[in-house]
Amino acid sequence: MLDLKLIRENPQAVLEGLKTRGGNYEIEPILQLDKQQRELESKRSQLQARSNEIAKLIGKKRASGLPLDSPEIQALQAEGNEVGTQSNEVQAQEKELKTQIEALLLPLPNLPGKSTPLGKNEDENVEIRRWGDEYIPQNSNILPHWEIGEKLGIINFERAVKLAQPRFISLFGAGAALERAIIQFMLDRHIQAGYVEVIPPFLVNTESLTASGQLPKFGEESFKCDRDDLWLIPTSEVPVVNLYRGEILTAEQLPINHCSYTPCFRREAGSYGKDTRGLIRLHQFNKVELVKFVHPNTSEQEHEKLVRDAEGVLQALKLPYRTIELCTGDLGFAAVKTYDLEVWLPSAGKYREISSCSNVGDFQARRANIRFKEAGKKGTQFVHALNGSGLAVGRTMAAILENYQQPDGTVKVPEVLQQYLHRDLL
Repeated sequence: MLDLKLIRENPQAVLEGLKTRGGNYEIEPILQLDKQQRELESKRSQLQARSNEIAKLIGKKRASGLPLDSPEIQALQAEGNEVGTQSNEVQAQEKELKTQIEALLLPLPNLPGKSTPLGKNEDENVEIRRWGDEYIPQNSNILPHWEIGEKLGIINFERAVKLAQPRFISLFGAGAALERAIIQFMLDRHIQAGYVEVIPPFLVNTESLTASGQLPKFGEESFKCDRDDLWLIPTSEVPVVNLYRGEILTAEQLPINHCSYTPCFRREAGSYGKDTRGLIRLHQFNKVELVKFVHPNTSEQEHEKLVRDAEGVLQALKLPYRTIELCTGDLGFAAVKTYDLEVWLPSAGKYREISSCSNVGDFQARRANIRFKEAGKKGTQFVHALNGSGLAVGRTMAAILENYQQPDGTVKVPEVLQQYLHRDLL
């Protein structure tokens, strides 16, 4: 959520920042309601001051010997009651205005960072680096991952559709084992890098989705259990961010680094017709997520480290990839700055997203009210939150099935996964 004070003091700068994202955003209604709310706040302060003054006057008159039923004291008490009634009314009006202001703030995206490249759409994203060109297969007869997966008997789409609907899969034998091996390898690697593993609930309440920035923006893309007001998580970022919701941490606790494996559930609204085959765009998929809570002063450095941690997985698997910096027009809702990692898929002859690593600044922390206090300093500050896939497991499997495909129709198991699978070929 954007800082209301920032909008109040720098409205033009906020509008210009939002404009770089594309779309139309309004802040004038927010400014008008904010003005009304602050006027009411001032009025309430005046009423409170008068209430305190009346209480002191009554105390003095009582100390001078006047009885409670004296006309002077009764008049003051009547005025005090009236002031109290007015104060309660003003407080209720304030609360309503704050609710209206929040309702207008919640749909506004985060402001892009100063170093985020300007651009209208994904065509204007900036390639930062490439890695692993020497590992790009030279075989021109590589089957798409869904075809080789079905041929090997390790992926079945038809049975999954029978159980659920399209965009679900079933994994069998070595396919199921490979999925588990990828997950365990990623977790082991991130834990060694200093991340603390978390297994959170896979269902969360509405407050959790709102705090992480999923609601109200992405409500249509989420699966909801109406009876219980619970939602299937779209990513473990949601529950992990909310672990510290409403808390005040100490500066000494930062940075907090978590890694988390969970299944993820998304309707993929607006994407029908795209990637209808294979593992790229499913309603249910596995992912290992990286989440950091950091001091604002180290936010940029920690973001770069997080990206390198995700890249390290691809390098260990010897999967060719490139790192892209998203422009303002392609930036995610909550992000200040984002790097996407795109892995090479030979059957498509192009790179496809496998991880998105974002610095969201204090955007989520404001919504979730996650703050920290530094020793010897007054007040508190909002933490900065970072998140990134480390990696999307299904897309990693797709990349392995294609990049490690052999001319005889088998698939070589990446060396770092062989200790988990106890085999070198699928």
